[in-house]
Amino acid sequence: MSLVTKKAPEFKAQAVTADNSFKEVSLSNYKGKYVVLFFYPLDFTFVCPSEILAFNEKLSLFKEKNCEVLGISIDSHFTHLAWRNTEVNKGGIGQVQFPLISDISKEIAKDYGVLFNESIALRGLFLIDKEGIIRHSVINDLSLGRNVDEVLRMLDALQFTEEHGEVCPANWNKGQKAIKPTPEGVASYLESKY
Repeated sequence: MSLVTKKAPEFKAQAVTADNSFKEVSLSNYKGKYVVLFFYPLDFTFVCPSEILAFNEKLSLFKEKNCEVLGISIDSHFTHLAWRNTEVNKGGIGQVQFPLISDISKEIAKDYGVLFNESIALRGLFLIDKEGIIRHSVINDLSLGRNVDEVLRMLDALQFTEEHGEVCPANWNKGQKAIKPTPEGVASYLESKY
């Protein structure tokens, strides 16, 4: 069952932070900010570091949009720390600048509907608005990595619709024409596009 339009399930869990310290993190800590919460299967694997490093590379773009990025897997916070302290050329992720949350109990993955075979999380991603409502989600199979640029595009679309009250058509990117949510607005947009 989809969580889109529903309140994001609250959680409290240990995380390793950008300065390598351990901290208890809860979703409520981020009220008033947008949150990208992404689940990945396991530390020290193959696709996962590519996603984490891709999010880290674009982290400043998320922060400019008042958005925090949180990674989460079923590994312990100690394993997250070990992976952060492993160089990229040796299979690690280095000093990524966003928290990695430990879901060792698997309860958070279960609450978000991404727990696979009662063992690990699928690649679930949830875009949560400033009020804690899930506005977008996508779940990939274990072998399919996500597109960070698409996550940024969805964040832009969410913020645009909140600010302007217009809706974003297929393939919309920031700066492009949107649709006034009226029959005339749709007709005008479609006529100009097709």
